[in-house]
Amino acid sequence: MFPFIKTIASIKRAKLISLMIGCALLAVLIVIILIVLITWGASYLAEFETEWMNTLVTSFAGVVSSIAGWFMLPSLTILIGGIFQETVIHRVEKYYYPDKMRKESPKFWPDFFHDVRFTLKSIFLNILIFPTYFFAIGFVISILLNTYLLGREFFETAAGHHLGKARAREILKQNKSNVYGGGLVITLLNLIPVLNVFMPIIGMVWMVHVYHFIQNKSENKQIKTLKEIDHKS
Repeated sequence: MFPFIKTIASIKRAKLISLMIGCALLAVLIVIILIVLITWGASYLAEFETEWMNTLVTSFAGVVSSIAGWFMLPSLTILIGGIFQETVIHRVEKYYYPDKMRKESPKFWPDFFHDVRFTLKSIFLNILIFPTYFFAIGFVISILLNTYLLGREFFETAAGHHLGKARAREILKQNKSNVYGGGLVITLLNLIPVLNVFMPIIGMVWMVHVYHFIQNKSENKQIKTLKEIDHKS
């Protein structure tokens, strides 16, 4: 399932514009902080005798950190999205799936420690594959890696909101094409300038629709099976 239209429509219908602006500002702020810290660290460590060499090293560190910050955005997507996840799920389900909503009110960042662990793991794996960029296969490996990571995490968040992480993983195993197909879309959109800072919200909305599509499909299959049993009896 690729809910492009429904995901785009959800931004206005579920009143997510203010959340997306907040998400974008936070994403930009985090990247700027990372760039400043890395550049400052490089200037602090650069102690060459000639001033032009110090300037060159500092400038190079700034460029590298900017590029690194760009490619680290997929890793930061879950961490940033975690802040807004329950509110996003609540608003989308309130408009599209009111009869499937959870009774509890949205909580602030319920999976904080999980999201931090995932982000650190994702950053580590992306750093690990960085040398492959020098062999012209790094981009493809990065896409595959982040398709798996983002697809799994966004779906487990959407499904786990209702069923818990363990049950969400079981459903994922039975619906890999839907989940990882969504992960691929989210990963590719993360590479588009400007749009990428909104992906923590967009990715969450996408997987909420995927989760309910899978659940509705499963329920309809069960109903059909029961009808066939009744008809035979």
